[in-house]
Amino acid sequence: MQNEENILVFGELLLRFSSTEDQFISKNHTVSLFPGGSEANVSASLGQWKLPVSYLTCVPDNALSANALQYLSELGVDTSKTILEGDRLGLYFLLSANGLTSGQVVYDRKFSSFSSLKPGTIDWGKILEGYTWFHWTALTPALNENTAAVCKEVLAAARKIGLKISVDLNYRNRLWDYGKQPIEVMPELVQYCDVIMGNIWAANKMLGTNVSEHLSRETTAEEYFKHAETSAKEIFELFPQCKHIANTFRFMDNPKHNLFYGTYHTPENSYLSSIYETNEVVDRIGSGDAFMAGLIYALINNNDGQEIINKATKSGYQKLFVKGDFGDGTF
Repeated sequence: MQNEENILVFGELLLRFSSTEDQFISKNHTVSLFPGGSEANVSASLGQWKLPVSYLTCVPDNALSANALQYLSELGVDTSKTILEGDRLGLYFLLSANGLTSGQVVYDRKFSSFSSLKPGTIDWGKILEGYTWFHWTALTPALNENTAAVCKEVLAAARKIGLKISVDLNYRNRLWDYGKQPIEVMPELVQYCDVIMGNIWAANKMLGTNVSEHLSRETTAEEYFKHAETSAKEIFELFPQCKHIANTFRFMDNPKHNLFYGTYHTPENSYLSSIYETNEVVDRIGSGDAFMAGLIYALINNNDGQEIINKATKSGYQKLFVKGDFGDGTF
């Protein structure tokens, strides 16, 4: 039985251009186009699971934006809060067929409509009215100082009226190029959050928690679980508002391989998910977002700790077999 939650997700809508081969530029090949962006991906999964979810972004008023927003609407996402202004939709280019080769992403997001948002221009009190849950990611404050300030605005407003707040600590070093490091920006924003998802390395980069240098692909899930517990304990002490932490652990040995599991932590208990492994990956992009969506879904449905991490992990794993950025709404 679902609680009566109403979720607002905030972030940049992107278009993804991806090669149908293992290189982007070659003599004879085609390029596929998909809507995406971490926050849109989360919204798409939540909408398919019939949770009340709205997606707030800023895009130019053109046919490309309308097409992507219509697709989200068809998946059950309310896009009526969308701000239509500016001239550019953010893009990214995936240089492989499935997101599993090195150096796979090139961003083209500067001067997009969303990245041009400025503090003081959105009436957050009005926008947040009627919602009970707010989700954002570290990708937005990574864009520039103005979008970081917009995050501060909405988080303070959401906390003031008692919304539950979740964040994904997406770390993309190619985005943090405006003179600020994540550790200078993220702690001030994360202090408002009830739910923090990411991994132990992102927490180190963004929140200043410790991570051991000896960890590697050969480290066992049991040892990683212990390190995740230690990291979570630090986060709970640093950010007392936080009551839920989840981590993904994903490892690749070749372009078709993925090892996938997760951990979930409360101040009282910790849980390790089932461990999944496959050599049949279709598309890795968005698997972390599907995990995030599964975590929100499980928390809203008040599943017990073990069920929460199992559902989140299964959702993330299932995305590996779905082409494009959006999951297909399966666990």
